[in-house]
Amino acid sequence: MRVLTVTSLYPNEAQPNHAVFVENRMRRVHETGEAEISVIAPTPWFPSKNKIFGSYATHASVPQSETRYGIRIDHPRYAMIPKIGMQSQPTFYYRALRRAAETMMAQTGPFDLIDAHYFFPDGVAAARLADDLGIPFTCTARGTDVNQIPTVSEFGRRSVLDVARRAAASITVCEALRKELIDLGADGSKIHTLRNGVDLEGFQTPETSRGKLKEAYGVPQDAPLVVSVGGLVERKGHHLTIDAVAELEGVHLRIAGGGPERDALEARIEGLGVEDRIKLVGSVPHKNLSDFYGAADLSVLASSREGWANVLLESMACGTPVVATSVWGTPEVVAAPEAGLLATERNAETLRFQIRKLLSDLPERNATRLYAERFSWDDTITGVVDVFKAAVAGRIHRQSS
Repeated sequence: MRVLTVTSLYPNEAQPNHAVFVENRMRRVHETGEAEISVIAPTPWFPSKNKIFGSYATHASVPQSETRYGIRIDHPRYAMIPKIGMQSQPTFYYRALRRAAETMMAQTGPFDLIDAHYFFPDGVAAARLADDLGIPFTCTARGTDVNQIPTVSEFGRRSVLDVARRAAASITVCEALRKELIDLGADGSKIHTLRNGVDLEGFQTPETSRGKLKEAYGVPQDAPLVVSVGGLVERKGHHLTIDAVAELEGVHLRIAGGGPERDALEARIEGLGVEDRIKLVGSVPHKNLSDFYGAADLSVLASSREGWANVLLESMACGTPVVATSVWGTPEVVAAPEAGLLATERNAETLRFQIRKLLSDLPERNATRLYAERFSWDDTITGVVDVFKAAVAGRIHRQSS
């Protein structure tokens, strides 16, 4: 079957770390030979690549088309106008998607199924395109599209429920998101929980000694090292992690990621007078994260919301346990002592307590790695292929608008 994946969440030449979790799933589905995957990953239009425009300029640097892991990815541009409101987003997105799909189909032939990731605006636009083409579609919920958008906008809530109603099937990456969709009013019989896996080959306990890896980040070999990986945005809670570690004498912290909060976080570190122990290291290429996690005694994720946080499993696959806020799907990831500890409250005091507790009684790194091995991609990929086949065969019936 020929499957068109539609999502703005996909890595590209200009943003190689962007939403790698979607690519990880789809390239494995493609490799099964059961489905031929093509991707349309729209990106906002912006006229200049000049770096003075920050993240906007990055959009302009995204190539029009590229191939990754044998999969063609097209990046049509769509208008995303700040402060105009969310109601225009699906329409602009759909127009770009429709043009790109027509071009792709003229070159490679029709599709049997549309596979959307993220309910809004991606799923809304994908539903319209599926109606145009007369084919079924599925949609995967990944976090904010279900646990935030419906709560801040009635239009968003109706849109998410409409996508769930019209889709042949919905997929959620954790059981918490499935329950939320049902609570919103979606039909639970059409929702499948298929969690993300972890790349057990790309993330392993490092061969280089941890002491040497620590030194590479300017940390004494015998000093405890905490790391955190994620965009420098408020939702990831890096400010809380900084405050937590600042009062743990002798403990070092390295934060990997880029984003708009960088200057504020740098100022926070300076204001606390802990520049010698706490540093921002910028974005680390995905392929190098194994050594970053491997250097650490533990990693921290202080998010306010997550669907299924891949960084947690990636850390565990390197033998590094975690401290994470107990939100949404995270308790489904951190579910055993060898995985790490959950912070039941999202504040610096609770994080500090759990970091100190875990540092005082770290699990064996091999045990943490074995825990991560429970989360291979195999079962998930089989489940995704089964959902796709059922949708194409018409065993799951789509309701038209």
